[in-house]
Order: sequence, then C-alpha cells, then structure tokens
Amino acid sequence: MKRTLNRRSLSRRRFLSGARVAVTLPIFSSLASQSVLATSDPQTPKRFVAICTSLGLYGPSFFPKGDGKDFRSSTYLQPLDDLREKFTVFSGLSHPDQSGAEGHSSEQTWLTAARNPGLGGFRNTISIDQLIAEQVGFQTRFPSLTIGTDRSSQSYTRSGVMIPAEDRPSKVFSKLFVSGTTQDVARQMQAVRDGQSILDTVSGEAKRLRTRLSRNDRQKLDEYLESVRNTEHRLVLSAEWASKPKPEVNVQPPDDIENESDIVGRMELMLQMIPLALQTDSTRAITLLVQGRNDVPPLEGVSVDHHNLSHHGKGEDKIEQLRRIETAQMRAIANFLRSMDTRQEQGRSLLDNTVTLFGSNLGNANSHDTRNLPILVAGGGYRHGQHIRLDSENNTPLSNLFVDMLQTVGIETDHFGSSIAAGIPGFERPH
Repeated sequence: MKRTLNRRSLSRRRFLSGARVAVTLPIFSSLASQSVLATSDPQTPKRFVAICTSLGLYGPSFFPKGDGKDFRSSTYLQPLDDLREKFTVFSGLSHPDQSGAEGHSSEQTWLTAARNPGLGGFRNTISIDQLIAEQVGFQTRFPSLTIGTDRSSQSYTRSGVMIPAEDRPSKVFSKLFVSGTTQDVARQMQAVRDGQSILDTVSGEAKRLRTRLSRNDRQKLDEYLESVRNTEHRLVLSAEWASKPKPEVNVQPPDDIENESDIVGRMELMLQMIPLALQTDSTRAITLLVQGRNDVPPLEGVSVDHHNLSHHGKGEDKIEQLRRIETAQMRAIANFLRSMDTRQEQGRSLLDNTVTLFGSNLGNANSHDTRNLPILVAGGGYRHGQHIRLDSENNTPLSNLFVDMLQTVGIETDHFGSSIAAGIPGFERPH
C-alpha cells in the first residue's frame, strides 16, 4: 500500500482513476454533528431486512388466488396464515433489462436494479441496504449486516463491489455480542489509527497535485478529498464503538451446520440471528442470501439436487420435490416473522418497525425468467393483508417499491435504480 501512495510512482491518470473509485465511498455528512453513543430522538428506529432465495419460488405454489383482501392462500403462503394481516404479496413486479451473461446473473442485481448484469461494460450500482447504511449506519455499531448460506451476497457498494456474506452463524453471533479482550480492542484501535494515518498521507499527496490538474480534474480531486474526510469520520466512529462493550443477550451461541447441502437448516440459523441484531440495535440494515446449490438437501422425499429441480421442465416428480424444499423454506420464513412479531419495543412489535422484503431474483427459474418476481413484504407499518396484482405482461418496476421502502426507513429520496414512481398503488402506511 505504501508504494501506491508514493507520489513518484503515481501518475496523474492513475491517481484520478483511484479518485473515481474513492469518490464512491459512503457520504456521512451528518456525522460531524451527531454522537454515535446517544440520540435525542425518542422514536423507535426503523429497520430494513431483505431475504432472497436465489433459485426462485415455484409460481403456482407461491402466488395466491384472488386480489386485494380477498386473496386465498397458496400452498406456500399457508404456513403464514396466522400472520395474514402482517404481510402483502405482490405479483407483476420485476427489474427491467435483466438479461445477463448467464441465467443466474440477475442474482447480482436484485437489490440494485442495475441493467444487463454481467454483460460487457456492466458495472453494478449500490444496493438498497448499502444506501440505507450510508444514511443511517453511523447510528449503530455495524452500518449493515450481510449474511448468507455461503459467502456470496447481494449487497454492493457504490463502486459496484460485492460485500462478502458471513456464512457461519457462530461468527455472526460473536461479531454482534462477544466483546474482545483488552488486547483485541487495542489492536482494533491501532488499526483505526493506521487507517487515519494512511488517509492523512493520501490527502496530503492529493493536495500537492492540485496545482498540476485541469479544472475538471480539480473538481474530481475535490470530490475525492471530500470522500476522504467522510471516511475519517467513519474511522472516528469505529474508535468510539471499539471502546464500548457489546450488548448482552440471554441466548446460547449457535452451533454451525457443517453440512453445506443443508440449505434449510443453515437458512434457519441465520434467520435466528436477525431479530437479535435488530432488537439490540446493533444494525438497521440486514441482507440474507439463501444460495441455491447443486447438491441434494437432506429433506425427506428429496433425491435430486436443488438446482436441477428448479429446472423441472414441468415434470411432476421434480416439481413435487421442489415444493418440498420451498415449503420448508416458507416455514422457516413464517417462523422468522413470528419471532419478529412477538418481540415488543415501545408498544409495537419488532416486525412492525422493520420493513421486511422476501422473494427471489427469478420469476420462473425453470426458464431463467426474471419477470413476475415472487415478492412478499412484511411489517414496516404498512396496511397489509392483501395481494396486489399488477400487470403480468408490462411489469411495474420493483424499484418503485424500493423507493417507498427507503422513505419508510427515513431516507429522503424519490428515485432508486429503475424506478419511475415512488411506491405501489394500494400499498400504503397508515396516516
């Protein structure tokens, strides 16, 4: 790293290329005037959770019959019948232009809405959870939490870089609730100081280059320096959190499931971590990717690998085995939502205070179709208990829903990704 900071080895072109990357760092303009250790806002914080199963959900078993409040639960929704007034099902939503390099490329863009994933010149954009982390992440120990059944994720920075998921629940638990030793804290503080030292060097070198740059390049440089200043704020906050003890929870640390094919079991363990992280206000933005696999999950009646079953070719035996896997996933989601709904804070449930998105980047995994995505939204204070059916041929942008979700958690914006409006007609919060 020291060599890259050496002015002699850093040409103007390379420096500005680096600046374009650096300027995409999160902007935390409000940090200088707010304390990470306390807040004067008595309101319960609003949170966001996104859960995706990457191999889709068999549409005829997911989407309900009927519209509005009179919908009839589908096979997959039956495990959630007692929560009917806590969620809304959408049909006719998708991201436009999701034909990518291969059939599963849309996995990269479920939370970003970037077009043509994986094709030449593609560069991903920021995911909705990371936009939330930029705006409110300074208020918690962890700006966001990215978890999964393997290391892949759907969380992307502004520069289009994937944030690897933590795939071991024991490590998630330790990260959230196990305080380090005095030596651990000292090492973390030293890492913060080292980071500040590096930023000081970069900032100094950048300022000395300013007189040699064109007007346009000076503007890029000023943007770069602003990102450096905001990163310094983040380092200061890291130092404050490092000196504070982590919250205590009366829960036994989880035992990891070593069998990677046990996709449902691994999913269930990760889902148990989410309410703990939210109720202790350790973070306010969480994503969970349930990654499809090419092996056979240990479920009764399943003898074919999950990926193969998703390409069922309308074969009844494969569809039946696929239903067994996805029904088990839906039961896990139902148990998770119940856990969120039974936890109370300031007279409301944790679920009511958390916008919870569940679904997939594939509408029909059999044909890698990215239209008519299976989407369910729970909690967040919305008027639920309905099926909102939108045009199945001319889909509504999923990003319209994302804009409303962002507004619900306190992000002032009227656009995200491919949105053409804010919100979905009929999907409202009580006034």
